[in-house]
Amino acid sequence: MRDSLVHTSGSFPSGELKSTVAYQGQIPLSFGSDPDKQALFARYEEVAWVEQLHWQRHYQRRKLLGAGGQGAVYLAQHDGADGFSRPIALKVFSPEPYPSRKAYEEDMGMVGRACAKVALLQSDHIVDIHDFVVHQGLRLLEMEWIDGFDLREILKPQTIELTRELHPPERVEYIERVILGPGTKQPRLQPGVAISILRDCLAGLATLNQAGLVHGDIKPGNIMVTRMGRAKLIDIGSAVDLRQSTVRHVWSPAYAAPEVLEGGRSTPQSDLASLGYVLIEMLSGQFPFEGCTSYPQLAEAKRQLEQRLPQLIPAEVVESEMLMTLCQRLIAANPADRFPSAHAAELGEDGAAEFHRQLATVNLASEYNHDLRVWLEPLRRDPAP
Repeated sequence: MRDSLVHTSGSFPSGELKSTVAYQGQIPLSFGSDPDKQALFARYEEVAWVEQLHWQRHYQRRKLLGAGGQGAVYLAQHDGADGFSRPIALKVFSPEPYPSRKAYEEDMGMVGRACAKVALLQSDHIVDIHDFVVHQGLRLLEMEWIDGFDLREILKPQTIELTRELHPPERVEYIERVILGPGTKQPRLQPGVAISILRDCLAGLATLNQAGLVHGDIKPGNIMVTRMGRAKLIDIGSAVDLRQSTVRHVWSPAYAAPEVLEGGRSTPQSDLASLGYVLIEMLSGQFPFEGCTSYPQLAEAKRQLEQRLPQLIPAEVVESEMLMTLCQRLIAANPADRFPSAHAAELGEDGAAEFHRQLATVNLASEYNHDLRVWLEPLRRDPAP
């Protein structure tokens, strides 16, 4: 038997005063004559030093969070022992889009390897990955449940109504001046707030790129704004390993870069284009490709987007040369004309951080994360049980 960390004699070995006392009750600590305790400790010795452990996990499905071409995501409750439970997001990958079970399993192999890399990143701006498992042949991805709103929810017209209903008038005035304004068809975000969300997303993309990954499906629904006012990239099931030879076509046409729509592979520059389209939607209060009904039409609209910016974006934004340059370098039709990396798009010349510094010099900067938190807190959904 290995030496116990708990000693009950009156003297301590050298350095033992620094050890942790695991339990100190009225009964003196000893192995005594309790056979159940002795058997339990024997199992502890076995489990503590064995190389492989296996046990079942128990989940209770609470509600559907979203569904799409890849599958469905649920809010679930992971139940442990002794009253432990926590909310998690559980994605079930559907085999429906695949021609065969073999194709499904081969693609899931790539997803699993990409998720394994993401699970090691520990980024504040990327959803945490907990596990990737097989259940009756189906692949399931366990992720953290993020307490907040996705950007698609934030940009719904009802958001302004809800804000006016749940906030006092003086705070509504501040919110509509600093954070949120009416757009053409949906709310728009004030430039400082939109760039704050953009910078968090760029930081997440930079972390993915450093690990040799691209997200592959940047869109408002895959950007969460947490209750602390930070943006976080979710839905890593679309992530692509840049070093694999197979081209994965998992993306949303509305926000995919034109070269991806035309059959090219996802790259860091295609992620930047997708994020640029999201930025323009945040700034303008409208989806920039309304009315496009086919892939060729959508691809052409994206190639012409730079020329249409003055008609889409409010005049006060157009007047900011720095902000217009940022938009143009994100959405350039030619990938080579975009920023060379997400890191450069945030912190390099003409990057998003430079725009925030410009706001600070003219006293227009704000504590964006705090403002978002104060605004969203009364609006947020009830926490998971």
